[in-house]
Amino acid sequence: MAKKYYELHVAGCVRQLPILNVTDTLAIAGFVILGDTELTQKTARELVKKIPAHTEILMTAETKGIPLAAEMARLLGMDRYVVARKDIKAYMENPLIVEDKSITTKGKQILCLTDTDVALIKEKNTLLVDDVISTGGSMNALAELAGKAGAEIIGRAAILAEGDACERNDIVYLETLPLFNAE
Repeated sequence: MAKKYYELHVAGCVRQLPILNVTDTLAIAGFVILGDTELTQKTARELVKKIPAHTEILMTAETKGIPLAAEMARLLGMDRYVVARKDIKAYMENPLIVEDKSITTKGKQILCLTDTDVALIKEKNTLLVDDVISTGGSMNALAELAGKAGAEIIGRAAILAEGDACERNDIVYLETLPLFNAE
């Protein structure tokens, strides 16, 4: 159980995030939007104001980006958005696959799309969406997958930029999230 917390202020919401060790030297503030409808709705509303106007479709990875992408798609009047899955499902006949490594996931994982998702983003102005961009590893894997599918990647957006990602000028985000020393 976390003994320290970081107070996050974003899109009119205040949340106490537990500070959790992810390595012997690094700790992060645990940001989870799953199940938080107020946070999801308010951050999506603010984020859609900052994205490219010519966005045709949104793409995210399982799991925490899903409610954000769903709410953003609803606000933008989109009928669909695309989710890169983290494992191959039985309905995926010819999955498109890339490897992914994230600071919040132990070991390597995969991201994959089925044929119908590839068809949805092929040659479309695609915005990549996630809850947090930190090292950029997950977003880079998502971009690689979208590129393999033939998408025109027009931007990358997240609720929060963490650590060095705050200094990037190729992403759109609402607030910064510091990294911490592990205890």
